[in-house]
Amino acid sequence: MSDHAAFSTDADDPGDADDAHDPEDPSDVPVVLVHGWAGSFVETWQRSGMTTLIAESGRTVIGVDLLGHGTAPKPHDPEAYEDLTTRILEALPDRPVDAIGFSLGALTLLQLACQQPHRFSRIVVAGIGESVFRHDEAQRQRMIAGVEGRADASDIAAQAFGNYADRPGQDPVALAAVLKRPRTYALTRDRLAAVTCPVLVAIGDKDFAGPGQPLADAMPNATLAVLRNVDHFATPEAFAFMDAALEFLDCV
Repeated sequence: MSDHAAFSTDADDPGDADDAHDPEDPSDVPVVLVHGWAGSFVETWQRSGMTTLIAESGRTVIGVDLLGHGTAPKPHDPEAYEDLTTRILEALPDRPVDAIGFSLGALTLLQLACQQPHRFSRIVVAGIGESVFRHDEAQRQRMIAGVEGRADASDIAAQAFGNYADRPGQDPVALAAVLKRPRTYALTRDRLAAVTCPVLVAIGDKDFAGPGQPLADAMPNATLAVLRNVDHFATPEAFAFMDAALEFLDCV
């Protein structure tokens, strides 16, 4: 496991997640946490209290900062972000894990699960749904314009992305590069059929990425949790999401 790629937290022993374990005991499975665009392990998962709740259940937490985010390198070339799964792969132990991903982190987890399904025991994906199967180039360009300060003042969504990119510690050029990355791997229904482990699709009923049912239907062992009165950006801190994810992963 690459120490520059991940943060590890264990309620009992801060040692490596590859140490002796019982493969038959679900409570012995590490939990990997992957944030969304413009987030980080600390901002998305530690500050919400999710890491504490998981650790208190006796599980090891492995936190990942995707390229361009948090403590990870922040290249400005969009080509550098073509494969975002690398940071997750560097953090994984040599045994299956449970995983939770939000938005971009959820997309990246599913991409990796399509390619290497044996690496996962259970997956929670949040903030993604039918949007996985849509390619809205106009919306992507609006998001980029927001990050680069070129968006129309009346475009509230684009302005929101710009505000996220301008927070302290962010690199707006790197975050724009993430949005401009080559899209060489699409999450199709045929590919998602390879994700055979149990998956929870958790999405707010006010999330622009929804609805969630088409995504859940694309995976053979997926279930859907619709979070009432929750929008996209509020998802990681929503009690309904945290409760659903923790229960799904037996962290209660």
